[in-house]
Amino acid sequence: MTDFTTHSIDTAPAAAKPFLESAKSAYSFVPNLLGNMAEAPALLEGYMSLAGIFGKTDLTETERQIILMTNNRLNGCTYCMAAHTTISQMANVPADVVEALRTDTPIADAKLEALRKFAIAVTESRGWPTDAQVNAFLAAGYTRQTVLEVILGTALKVMSNYTNHIARTELDDAFAPNAWAPDTVKAA
Repeated sequence: MTDFTTHSIDTAPAAAKPFLESAKSAYSFVPNLLGNMAEAPALLEGYMSLAGIFGKTDLTETERQIILMTNNRLNGCTYCMAAHTTISQMANVPADVVEALRTDTPIADAKLEALRKFAIAVTESRGWPTDAQVNAFLAAGYTRQTVLEVILGTALKVMSNYTNHIARTELDDAFAPNAWAPDTVKAA
C-alpha cells in the first residue's frame, strides 16, 4: 500500500498553502481530502476552482447535492458521502432527499428523482446516456444546460472520489456522525 501524506498548511507544498488557508478560513479546519490533494497543488486548485464554478450553476443546492451524492454513492466514496451528508444538513437539503441518496431509494419529488436517475445514467454509462434517458430528463422539466451541468458535477466527484480511494482519506471528526458504508444501500 502506498502511503499519502495528509498535509497541513505547514507541511503542504508552497503552491497549495493558499488553498488550504482559504479552506481553513471557510470551514475552520482543513478537510483531510484537501490535505491529501495538497500533494498535487494543481489538483487542489482544480478541485476548489471547479467546486466554485459548480456553485454558480442554475441548480439549487438540493439539486447540486443530488448530483454529487449520487456520484459519491456510485463510486463507493465513504468519505464524500459522509462529508456531503453533513454539507446537505447544514444547507437545509430536505432530510428525506439526503436519506434517499444515502440508501439508493427513490426521491419522493418526481423532478428531483428524475435528476437522480439522470445522474445515475450519466455515470453508469460513462457519459453515454440513451436518447430516451436524456428526453425523460428534459420532460421532467430540466434543460439542455442542466444536462451539461450534471457532467460538471460528475467531473468534480471524479476528482474527489478517486483521490479519496487512492489516498485512503481518513474521515474528519466533523463528518464522522454521518459515516456511510456501501452496505447501507438497498438490496438490488
